[in-house]
Amino acid sequence: MSVLPVRIYPDPVLRTPAEPVTAFDADLARLVDDMIDTMEHHSGAGLAAPQVGVSKRVFVFGCGGREGHIVNPVWRAVGDEWQTGPEGCLSIPEIRADCTRHLDVVAEGFDRTGAPITVEGTDILARCIQHETDHLDGVLFLSRLEPADRKEAMRRIRTAPWFTDPATTLTAGAAGGLG
Repeated sequence: MSVLPVRIYPDPVLRTPAEPVTAFDADLARLVDDMIDTMEHHSGAGLAAPQVGVSKRVFVFGCGGREGHIVNPVWRAVGDEWQTGPEGCLSIPEIRADCTRHLDVVAEGFDRTGAPITVEGTDILARCIQHETDHLDGVLFLSRLEPADRKEAMRRIRTAPWFTDPATTLTAGAAGGLG
């Protein structure tokens, strides 16, 4: 297992919808293990495959007292409650902003072997499921922000040192956030 380089905004892979996983094999198992190592190394709550340059519909999570992964996830809201709170992203270092998401969700998909799984999430795990699935659809949390917050986040991004270097990847010491 190894720590993979994390792609940094505005890398085009982050805005490209990922392809469904069709082969549940040793390569997928290795990818999941490497993504878990990468997420943990960077103190993330989740990480989607496109963030490590792999256009596959898989993400890992480690938050809300739960750890795991979901392949080809589909989620739905449970109830009508919403949460608004700070959200960040390993692919957009040092940028955090309040983002509104469903409070409770259920995600269905598969594990690395192709067995069906269901993950129920509330609070941070629900936020993570929605955030990581957005990554698989080529959507960044910036798109979910209120207009004034998005404008401020983009201003901060344009002045960030990592933004001006297209070869930048997340390095050790950069911390936190959803994937």
